[in-house]
Amino acid sequence: MTLTMFDASVPVFVNALTNMRDWLAKAAAEKDEAALIEARLAPDMRPLPAQYQMASDTAKNGIARLCGIEAPAMADTEASFAELRDRCDRTIAFIQSVDPSQLDGSDERTVSLRFPNGMGYDFVGRDYLTQFALPNFFFHVTTAYAILRAAGVSVGKPDFLQHLGPPNAP
Repeated sequence: MTLTMFDASVPVFVNALTNMRDWLAKAAAEKDEAALIEARLAPDMRPLPAQYQMASDTAKNGIARLCGIEAPAMADTEASFAELRDRCDRTIAFIQSVDPSQLDGSDERTVSLRFPNGMGYDFVGRDYLTQFALPNFFFHVTTAYAILRAAGVSVGKPDFLQHLGPPNAP
């Protein structure tokens, strides 16, 4: 069986966004939400909500670009854990709404990525996914995890990989 573009993208994005959503429940039970909303790893880095927003944007825009469709617009206004959980849920719902056949041929589809300054990259789909979308997505996922961990939330590697469930081999 061949690894498809769907296999390499949709479940990966959904699993990580589901994990991220669940970290917020642990954070809410253990720490002050207002302080965590402002938390960041370094003064020149964006705070926790921005990490969730950028992970969401990378996932939904990545899937949309690969499918040749429009991603839903989401204003970056989340200021609470409830709003961040909702953003994760809306992103997951969009990604899961994509039929696997919409990604057929996307490995060779041209994907143009432009930044606000006008610069950017042109990729073929498989390179866009493996060289930009997934690394950028996991940068923001990992940064959100690190912000929570640095703030004393008891997230650990099992939380990062919770989509695997309990070990299934003796």
